[in-house]
Amino acid sequence: MALLRCSKAWRKISFSLPKQPTVSNFVRSKSAVPEMSTDNGTTPSMPPCDFKPGPLVGPSLDDVKQIRKEKLSAGLMTYYRTPVYIHQGHMQWLFDNEGKRYLDMFAGIVTVSVGHCHPKVNKALHDQVDRLWHTTNIYLHPNIHEYAEKLTSKLPGNLKVCLFTNSGSEANDLALHLARLYTGSYDVISFRNAYHGMSPYLMGLTALSTWHYQVPRGFGIHNTMNPDVYRGPWGGKNCRDSPVQTNRDCNCQAGQCEANDMYLDQFNDLLKHSLPKRIAGFFAESMQGVGGAVQYPRGFLKDAFEMVRSKGGVCIADEVQTGFGRLGSHYWGFESHDVMPDMVVIAKGMGNGFPLGAVITTPEIGHCLSQALHFNTYGGNPMACAVGSAVLDAIEEDGLQQNCEEVGTYFLLEFAKMREEFECIGDVRGKGLMVGVEMVTDKKSRTPLPAADMADIWEETKQMGVLFGKGGLHGNVFRIKPPMCITKDDATFALAVFREALKRYLAKK
Repeated sequence: MALLRCSKAWRKISFSLPKQPTVSNFVRSKSAVPEMSTDNGTTPSMPPCDFKPGPLVGPSLDDVKQIRKEKLSAGLMTYYRTPVYIHQGHMQWLFDNEGKRYLDMFAGIVTVSVGHCHPKVNKALHDQVDRLWHTTNIYLHPNIHEYAEKLTSKLPGNLKVCLFTNSGSEANDLALHLARLYTGSYDVISFRNAYHGMSPYLMGLTALSTWHYQVPRGFGIHNTMNPDVYRGPWGGKNCRDSPVQTNRDCNCQAGQCEANDMYLDQFNDLLKHSLPKRIAGFFAESMQGVGGAVQYPRGFLKDAFEMVRSKGGVCIADEVQTGFGRLGSHYWGFESHDVMPDMVVIAKGMGNGFPLGAVITTPEIGHCLSQALHFNTYGGNPMACAVGSAVLDAIEEDGLQQNCEEVGTYFLLEFAKMREEFECIGDVRGKGLMVGVEMVTDKKSRTPLPAADMADIWEETKQMGVLFGKGGLHGNVFRIKPPMCITKDDATFALAVFREALKRYLAKK
């Protein structure tokens, strides 16, 4: 049972979900998502919401387009052929300049955790603004100390030292620096297809060519084969920690995953041939976000962490997208892999949209910054810490981790049924409210669906009032990572919209 706010009134929702399914008992059944009637007989009806947005405050849409063209970098991309002009948000809903309501299924790139303008978080910020906006942390103020206590209580083991930043990229920068300082070594490993940020210092860790410029990058960074059990060379029907598995054949024996063994051989091959005897560390997202919600074989990270530590390296869990209960089964994604990292990098949902990030590590690693001066002007800012603390309270009080597991599992099972219905859905994967739906030309070849075709489907979903994310190297993965407060009714609507968009796309082919 979870308490959720989707309008001005709080309401309770409850689900009765099946036990963890096998592939055979859900992919062939008829979808539970209803076909909803419309003026043309097919457009789904949006769930009600009694929140009323105010009028647009700001420049007109035409003025915004002109300003963006003249005053902002052309590298600042926009979504959709006709961009959405958002001016207000309420929990899982966004409203455009004309008052049209959208169900937000991407949460500001997996950033809005407890809901847009959540009343508890808003109040915490308002109260703090009236007391103190900012003072350097060289002086003492309550918030950073209270928040550090509350935040570290959510982490296991000796992960008890916080180093606050303003973003995930900045936190990963710092984690990379700390790994090298602490170990006295330089070489670092990350996965191909990983995303750890866009700063020049991190461009080697982020191993997606679509994010790379023609500049030197990645000195001392080595990218190992990505253990992707759908698109990689090995993978089968029992590899992932997910209610939904791939539809590839599997040669695994009882208690032994062939794909895991093969990818670990590749990891070990990198260690043997490309790295010195001692290394600095290994970065891993608990589930790849920008790369398309890619999951590794069960047990892979645990064995890889052991290999890294045998070389003197530290292990860094990038929880920027997977933390704070989003995966449902655990508060932190790394816990689902049964590993204990040496550093945890967090941001995004940590501040529900407020600029806030952190590295949380052991005293031994964290205190090595005392070798020289270190300072962050805004990290641990009073306003940021007030927001972060309220977010932790809202996650617990609103039952959002449980909601992620319940609504997320419902999403996954229903998308899996759609995979059986539509040839263009190649893979469905994820856990909790971190879901990926990979689109292909056909299941046998797994050829990524062309960008123009993806855009056709994407545009249709927007027109029907649902804003999905998109990612993966080929841009062919729909990323479903909404505010963690969405309801089962919202999920049913989003699923119906997705199906209708596919039907319209196929009707034009």
